[in-house]
Amino acid sequence: MSVLRRFFEISPSPTDTPELALAQWRALSRQVPLMYIMLVANTLILAWTHLDAAPVELTVYIPAALTAICLLRTITWWRSRERVLDPSRVRAKLRGIIWTGAAVALGFTAWSFSLFPYGDAYLQSQIAFYMGITTIGCMFCLMHVRVAALVVGICVLGPFAVFFSATGEETLVAIAINMVLVVAVLLIILLSNSRDFADLVDSRSAIARRQLETLRLGEENQRLANMDTLTGLPNRRSFDRHLATVLQEAELEGRRIVVGRLDLDGFKSINQIFGQLAGDRVLVEAARRIESLRRADSFVARLESNTFGLILVEPIDRQTLVHAGEVLCGAMRLSFEQPEGVIRLTASAGFAVSEPGDTGDQLFDRADYALSAAKREQRGSSVIFSEVHAKEISRVRQMEHLLYSADLDDEIYVVLQPQYDVSLGATTGFEVLARWRSPVLGEISPAEFIPMAERTGRISNVTQSVLRKALAISRTLPPSIRLSVNLSANDIGSTTAIEQIVALFERGRGPCQIDFEVTETAAMRDLKQANQSLLILLGLGARIALDDFGTGHSSLTHVQQLPLHRIKIDRSFVAEVTNDIASRAIVKTMVDLCRNLGISCVFEGVETEEQLQALVALGGTVMQGYFFGRPMAVDEVEAYLQRERARRSREDRAAG
Repeated sequence: MSVLRRFFEISPSPTDTPELALAQWRALSRQVPLMYIMLVANTLILAWTHLDAAPVELTVYIPAALTAICLLRTITWWRSRERVLDPSRVRAKLRGIIWTGAAVALGFTAWSFSLFPYGDAYLQSQIAFYMGITTIGCMFCLMHVRVAALVVGICVLGPFAVFFSATGEETLVAIAINMVLVVAVLLIILLSNSRDFADLVDSRSAIARRQLETLRLGEENQRLANMDTLTGLPNRRSFDRHLATVLQEAELEGRRIVVGRLDLDGFKSINQIFGQLAGDRVLVEAARRIESLRRADSFVARLESNTFGLILVEPIDRQTLVHAGEVLCGAMRLSFEQPEGVIRLTASAGFAVSEPGDTGDQLFDRADYALSAAKREQRGSSVIFSEVHAKEISRVRQMEHLLYSADLDDEIYVVLQPQYDVSLGATTGFEVLARWRSPVLGEISPAEFIPMAERTGRISNVTQSVLRKALAISRTLPPSIRLSVNLSANDIGSTTAIEQIVALFERGRGPCQIDFEVTETAAMRDLKQANQSLLILLGLGARIALDDFGTGHSSLTHVQQLPLHRIKIDRSFVAEVTNDIASRAIVKTMVDLCRNLGISCVFEGVETEEQLQALVALGGTVMQGYFFGRPMAVDEVEAYLQRERARRSREDRAAG
């Protein structure tokens, strides 16, 4: 009983899991037909041995009916062996097997007992053997559905044991006992095998699930690796791969393609003013607008923070590209309605058309240069890469090569622009401005080579060359004249660069007449490091000026935290001081601020008498600009100072 109870308790039902039910059905589809064939064969043999002993009803008609039922079931199972069933249908059929097995077992058992009275001892023993061996065979065929096997065993074993024990014949009683023992052992074996079968199915199902999960994760990783999760657009990796494919196809077919880059102008300020979440929503909306405008054969991707990439295929002409640029940039000018407020921005775009032999990187770089040209010259619109841009790139690359290999002490020279104190009526200093005269390209504008030097890491070398010349010039000037030298963000952000500057001062020891000018933007990169660097320069006897004051983001904070002697008011305020009330108010505030802090201020870009008078009326004293003098060569400084001294002498005599 404990075996049976354990059998019922542990055995999984045919409805436990869909995978187990399907596996049981597949196993039975192979084994049940064999079971019915065995039943038919054994039944026909038993009926044949009883032909002369039992009535024809028991030896012909009933066996024929049982055989027909078995053959019909065999045909049914054979036809359904390849049929794909859903788990619910399989579960229903497995439950049906249990009841069918019970009915067939009882039917064959009853027929077997009906033959018993008509035979001699041999035939009676054959009946016992038939029932035992057939039951064991049927149970083995049904072993994957343990409940069905158990039901068949009980339906035969119970009547078998009672019937043969009741005969009183020792042999038949022994056979009944043997039958009980064999079936009990068989149940234990079936219990183990069925459990192993269920475990195997479960293991295979788990492996299949893991494989599916691995496949799903692989597909998900592939998707994530090639998709921008914020906007849902393809990412840079996908863009590069698609560009290589499309470019190769275009090369084979003799077609051209276009690569475009679209950049949201001033996007960083959106994150600073409205917050990161608002910025993300703007990017999502921008991506949606671009995606809604693209042609079916074009490709759009998000390349980086606020930059999108486009790949267009023919038909392409200049007019089409101009129109595409207008549409795209126009779509970005529409306001972005956000919970934080209405956000307005512009977008610039650059396009480059492929040429035979182009690589993806070359085409992308040309589109990037066109984008830079748009931001520099036509912000908020699009630019198509042209031959002019190609020449510019060639010149820039040549300039970079020449700058890297240049003898800076020989090729860099300086000019000096005076800084005039109107309260003293005298020049009190000069700003030292770097110029580059290349033996190959000739004169190169500072607007070109200074940013290039910063980008290529040569700016510190330029600074040291300029500073060496400034120190040499300062020794030829009166002690009251100071020279202002500009420092870049690389200079004040590098301990090594500061140490090299200190070394230059130590070699030319003497009274320091140098002022160092740093921009607010340079100080913002690393305010702590900038402060440390400037304190070291102060220890040399130098003074510090904050250049382009008013154009940064947190000017008052920087004025408070940096060790400053002077600030230079940006020329943008000076240009409007004569006709803009707000500019005059700002200038007045700056003058008062400097006075309260005990530092001086210099107004840059003074070009007219009207500007001078307006600034003086507001309290300004030190001026710099074309009105007082353009940048001059070093050998012109002495003559300039002599003319100034002569003018002052004439004014003093006239006043006396």
